[in-house]
Amino acid sequence: MLVPILLFLLGFVMLIKGGDWFVDGAVGIAHRFHLPELLIGATVVSIGTTLPEVMVSAQAAMQGNAGISYGNAIGSVICNTSLIAALTVAVRPGAVNKKALFFPVAAFFAAAAIYAGFAYTAGQFYRWNGVLFLLLFAAYMVVTVLHMKRNPESAPEAEAEAEEKPKQLWQELLLLVLGAAVIAVGANLLVNNGTRIAAALGVPDSVIGLTMVALGTSLPELITAITSLIKGHSALSLGNIVGANLFNIVLVSGTAITISPFSVPASKLIGGMNASLLVDVPVMLLVMAILCLPTLRKGKLQRWQGILLLGIYVAFTVFQFVS
Repeated sequence: MLVPILLFLLGFVMLIKGGDWFVDGAVGIAHRFHLPELLIGATVVSIGTTLPEVMVSAQAAMQGNAGISYGNAIGSVICNTSLIAALTVAVRPGAVNKKALFFPVAAFFAAAAIYAGFAYTAGQFYRWNGVLFLLLFAAYMVVTVLHMKRNPESAPEAEAEAEEKPKQLWQELLLLVLGAAVIAVGANLLVNNGTRIAAALGVPDSVIGLTMVALGTSLPELITAITSLIKGHSALSLGNIVGANLFNIVLVSGTAITISPFSVPASKLIGGMNASLLVDVPVMLLVMAILCLPTLRKGKLQRWQGILLLGIYVAFTVFQFVS
C-alpha cells in the first residue's frame, strides 16, 4: 500500500512540474514568433494550467476508467471553487470587474447546463457529446481572443516578472516536449495508483476522482491563487478559477468523452437513486452560483462567500468518504 501512495504523490509532483515546464516553453516560443501577449494568455497559458486535468482524464478514458474521468472534471470544478477560490475570498475579498467576468460565467453555466442535461436525461455521454464540448471550447477561445483584440483594455494584466536571460529555441522546445512527457507520465502514475488505492480502501474510483485526483490536478490553480492573493490580486484569481472551471467542462470532459464514451458512475445510491446526480452535479452548480452570482450583482467578493464555500467543501469531502 505504501508504494502506490508514494507513486500517487510522485504523479502529483510530476503533473505540477511538467505543467510549469510546458507553459514556460510554450510562452517562450510564442514570444519568439511575436504573438500578442493577450493571445498567449488566452490560449497557451489557460490551456497549460488545465493540461494536468486533460491528461489525467484522457489517460483514465483510454484505460476505460469512467469513474476517474467523470470525477476528475466535476471534482476539479468543486475543488477550484469551494476550496481554492474560497480561501482567497475568505482571506482577502475585493472588487471585481463585472463586465469582464460576465461572459466566462455565462459560458460556464451554459456548458454546465448542457453537461447536466446529458447526465440527467440519458445517464451517459456519447462520443458526439464529447465532440460538441470540444467545439464549444474552440468557439469560446475564438470569441475570447477576438474580443480581447477589439478591447485590449479588457485583457488580464500581466504580472511583472524579473528580467531573465532569454532562452534559446532548443531550450524552449525541450521544455515544451519534456513538460508534455512529464505530465503524461505523472497522469499515468496518478490514475493507476489512484485506482489501486481506491481498490485497497474499498472506495469507488469516482470518489478518488472527485477528491484526491481533483485536488492534485487543481494544484496549478492553487499556486496561482496563492500568488495572486499574496500580491493582492484576488479578482485575478477569480478570473483564473472561472476560466479553469469552464475548461474542465468543455475541454477535460470533452476530451475524455470523445476518447471513450461512458455512463454516469452509479457507485453510490441514495434512496435508490444515483448519488452523483443527487449530490455531485448539484454541488458543482451550487458552489459556482454562490461564488459568481452575488459577485456579479455587487461587483465585489464578500468574505461570507468564502467561508460558506469552505464549509460546503468540507461537508462534500466527508460525504464522499463516509457515506
